[in-house]
Amino acid sequence: MSTPNKDIEKVEVRIKWDPSPHGEPANDLDIIAATYPADAPYGSPSYLVHFDSRSPDGTITLNRDSRTGQGFGFDEVMTIELGRLADTYSRVVVGVAIQQREGRKTFGEVGSTAVQILEGYTSLLEDDFASVARSTAAVVGEFSRTGSGQWAFRADVRGFDAAPDAFAAVMGERV
Repeated sequence: MSTPNKDIEKVEVRIKWDPSPHGEPANDLDIIAATYPADAPYGSPSYLVHFDSRSPDGTITLNRDSRTGQGFGFDEVMTIELGRLADTYSRVVVGVAIQQREGRKTFGEVGSTAVQILEGYTSLLEDDFASVARSTAAVVGEFSRTGSGQWAFRADVRGFDAAPDAFAAVMGERV
């Protein structure tokens, strides 16, 4: 799926999920954003932004982090300011990974999962991870700089069977 949205300046990525049942290990999902340089857009990411971090230039910030899914509304929120990102970067890939502390857990085993990517009030992506229910991590979308320097978005929900560290290393590979 793709969208005609171009010249995207600032987006918000939001995820939510239900807490684990009483007595079970906590469900902990994390948003991960990987930024790729223009001279190697499918190589290693220049940097990652995830829990307990932000981009070196402050253009990507995790505003809310949850380790349990408890609370109302969206449990984790990340802001990506594409309009401020240096010209040396041409791709930002956004994914969600489930922490695997107490054994393997998939999206299908976590209740009420959802992801949204919004530009202001415009929804670029809404998904419930049903298509990747057997996966432990998923790419949800990609922002890429066009030849004219504008940013475009492509929704791309695809699953991976990998722990967060391994997922971060492969999430931006060419499809």
